[in-house]
Amino acid sequence: MSSEHTAHLQPTVLRINGAEHELVLDTRATLLDVLRERLDLTGAKKGCDHGQCGACTVLLDGRRANACLLLAVTLDGLDVVTIEGLAGDDAPHPLQEAFVEHDAFQCGYCTPGQICSAAGVLDEARAEGVALDDDEIRERMSGNLCRCGAYVNIVAAIAGVAR
Repeated sequence: MSSEHTAHLQPTVLRINGAEHELVLDTRATLLDVLRERLDLTGAKKGCDHGQCGACTVLLDGRRANACLLLAVTLDGLDVVTIEGLAGDDAPHPLQEAFVEHDAFQCGYCTPGQICSAAGVLDEARAEGVALDDDEIRERMSGNLCRCGAYVNIVAAIAGVAR
């Protein structure tokens, strides 16, 4: 390995879904690429790769974040939760159940990002003491796009869990 190439490598410890991963990462690698290509956590999807579609949404210390915009080496000491880590040990997350119950997906490509974002929305609203009506849910979920147009059912699923 040339010294030019090794200059871009950095040992990093990532805490993902409660497990620590000791990795040597290219300093230019995004969290999304590390999740998908190094850790086989493929729930977060690469949609636009510019932070505009929300398909890659994960929770970073409980807050919504686009994994395609985050350099993985900058996340040392932070908790990352992906769709794979959202559920409990013995049951799906209530949002996962609600998305199935309300048929809140069609192709499913955006669903992991939608659910992670919705989990962040619920926590944010709870912390702020805000009631989530349908308009508030639509506003807070506006960073997550669904090309199939399942928005009505997505809002209904989130509202069902929120209430």
